[in-house]
Amino acid sequence: QVQLVDSGGGLVQAGASLRLSCEASGRTRSMYAMGWFRQAPTKDREFVAAITKSGASTYYADSVKGRFTISRDNAKWTVYLQMNSLKPEDTAVYYCAARLYSDYLSHRGADYNYWGQGTQVTVSS
Repeated sequence: QVQLVDSGGGLVQAGASLRLSCEASGRTRSMYAMGWFRQAPTKDREFVAAITKSGASTYYADSVKGRFTISRDNAKWTVYLQMNSLKPEDTAVYYCAARLYSDYLSHRGADYNYWGQGTQVTVSS
């Protein structure tokens, strides 16, 4: 089992920055690719970013490319999402996710095995 705890969300104004964290525990050595997804009210969950186990490769949704940066610290078993130049349309609950034994950077939520509880990000205009 892997447990993921998301944190770092909050209420900010447009143009501000936030850094989300996802701390893992349990069978962390089985975790390979990690991702961030988000879900806004009345909308489907959407992919945001993903990173390989080594951190050497990343993958972003077009909507966040150039504004968000995913990174990880394997010594702390923590994945981060640095979000800059936030827009009201970034408002959503953000979830981190972990893939076991696969470093493929997928945008499909179904490819991830474990999920955090989510952290709310609200961007006011």
